[in-house]
Amino acid sequence: MIVRQCIAALLLCAGSAVSAEMVAEPDSYRMDAYRSPVPATLNGGTVIGPEAAYALWQSDAAGFIDVLPQAPRPENLPEGTIWRDKPRVSIPGAIWLPNVGYGAIADVTAAYFRRGLDKATGGDPTRPIVIFCLEDCWMSWNAAKRAVEWGYSDVYWMPEGTDGWKLWGYPLARILPERPQP
Repeated sequence: MIVRQCIAALLLCAGSAVSAEMVAEPDSYRMDAYRSPVPATLNGGTVIGPEAAYALWQSDAAGFIDVLPQAPRPENLPEGTIWRDKPRVSIPGAIWLPNVGYGAIADVTAAYFRRGLDKATGGDPTRPIVIFCLEDCWMSWNAAKRAVEWGYSDVYWMPEGTDGWKLWGYPLARILPERPQP
């Protein structure tokens, strides 16, 4: 009985891995269902796992950009209600650019993302950058694709995101979102 359960669990895991690998890389940005299996490729970029990302992080060889979305403060809260943003625990030193990974972004969001990329690369579009979010998050794939299209030549995409980073036991720290310029 236990052997059958183990085999069933392994097949379930293998099936999940196969289905994730079978996701075709689209020609354009993902516009919905952002938390679902992602492709195994990024045209023009390099797909890396947490171990390779950690090596880049340890050597300070790349800028790290977290693109996890941030929920806005609800407009209909009663006056005087205290609103606390959900904390983000991420890779230490990463720049958090929430909401830049949607499939369609406003000009102001694109400018915000460009400033964040500039900060992460020190203004050098050839400096490596690692873009991530959570596991199975199209936000990071969209953001990495956009960086490639904007001429960044050394874009690394870490599809396992902070979930994979945490699984490997690498350090995490609370970070705050990069504030937009007025």
